[in-house]
Amino acid sequence: MFLTISTTGDEQYPATDLGFLLHKHPDNPFSATLSHGTAHVLYPEADAERCTAALLLEVDAVALVRRGKGKGRGGAPDAALARYVNDRPYAASSLLAVALSGVFSSAMRGVCHVRPELPARPRPLRIEVPALPARGDPALVGRLFGPLGWTVTAEPVALDAEFPEWGDSRYVHLVLEADTLTLAEALRHLYVLLPVLDDAKHYWVSSDEVDKLLRAGEGWLPAHPEQQLITSRYLSRRWSLTRQARERLELVRLAEADDTDVEEIDNAVEAETEEGAEQKPAPLAVRRREAIVAALRASGAARVLDLGCGQGQLVQELLRDPSFTEIVGVDVSMRALTIASRRLRLDRVGERQAARVKLLQGSLTYTDRRLKGYDAAVLSEVIEHLDLPRLPALEYAVFGAARPRTVLVTTPNVEYNVRWESLPAGHVRHGDHRFEWTRGEFRAWAGKVAERHGYTVEFAPVGPDDPEVGPPTQMAVFTTGTAQEAQAA
Repeated sequence: MFLTISTTGDEQYPATDLGFLLHKHPDNPFSATLSHGTAHVLYPEADAERCTAALLLEVDAVALVRRGKGKGRGGAPDAALARYVNDRPYAASSLLAVALSGVFSSAMRGVCHVRPELPARPRPLRIEVPALPARGDPALVGRLFGPLGWTVTAEPVALDAEFPEWGDSRYVHLVLEADTLTLAEALRHLYVLLPVLDDAKHYWVSSDEVDKLLRAGEGWLPAHPEQQLITSRYLSRRWSLTRQARERLELVRLAEADDTDVEEIDNAVEAETEEGAEQKPAPLAVRRREAIVAALRASGAARVLDLGCGQGQLVQELLRDPSFTEIVGVDVSMRALTIASRRLRLDRVGERQAARVKLLQGSLTYTDRRLKGYDAAVLSEVIEHLDLPRLPALEYAVFGAARPRTVLVTTPNVEYNVRWESLPAGHVRHGDHRFEWTRGEFRAWAGKVAERHGYTVEFAPVGPDDPEVGPPTQMAVFTTGTAQEAQAA
């Protein structure tokens, strides 16, 4: 198997910076023994204007069969022969993806200690793969790489150049070109999509492959138009793993909807409903955070969970109050957590302040022992981003397993939407909302949750409480007996 990565440079960033990014010096050929063969990295060209790194993977197909200890034996004789005579030594597949991950692991993570400014900088890239299988449809190559910012050239390879009437094979000669992507992004694209195009894995696919897929697909896979096909093929069409991956990707996609967009929607509601007021009212998002903080203070909570913390606006607000001694932000999106960390400047604040806050990656529909033992938990504008069938899982994870003394839940009041004149009738406030409840629907749901898990629940309006349609945001405050006793004391 063979793959090349080329780039061009200028006076400030010469093309040979590629060597720093790949952690492989252009003057020193590199070789590594892998479980399925030997990988070689060399540079056919390397100067300030243009640099090309080549990955050559030598695969021993016979050794792969022997190491399998007879697995897969049986069946038709031609199937047994295919284990020895196949395209594994030549065509890009999961073998090459694993080699990319093993040989360029630091580059794939975007790490370069010598030149830390390089990984985050997009640069002109040209990637060439001479033999790439495209099972099912050669046009699939463009549908997979095109939405990621690549200019795709996929030329079909003839079955036999001397017999053109035989037509094309299922292989293509692939060239990818882009100038808006980082090298780390490019390598992660290849890591996922090479085995997807081959539609096969050379190793057993277990549950940890879901985590690998989500790590490599961070930032691009949740919104990819071919996400369903990618997850299915990458996970070898194992239905349970594919379902798990798609559920987690959906949560990531919802979580990565910018909080600024939600705040702009809230602000638009405020502007339209209170147009002409002499003094500009506080944005609804600000009022929501103020209401949450006030409710947490009233509950006497000191250790607080912000579940679905997004980019950390509420965490930042809680940090301003020293009565909250421990604040944990949880989100499924690493991108959102990274932005939250920057917002909170955790790398710059003092040790005592930094010790008060943690940011954890986790899914709210799965139980997590790290979330047990806290005084309060907040689900601010979270539940409406889940499909209704997933709400019972979230309910159990929060109220049944984590079981904080106080739980605050805020969600839009759909009745108030009529006050937003620019919102078409029947539309939800945000494209990622799976539902928006009336006050009656929210109270019915909250009452059943409280009854099932031994909480009491009270309701409070957030924002202007319209006498006809109620407030724009509705909040439920769930408390257990221990929380009520603490408040009374």
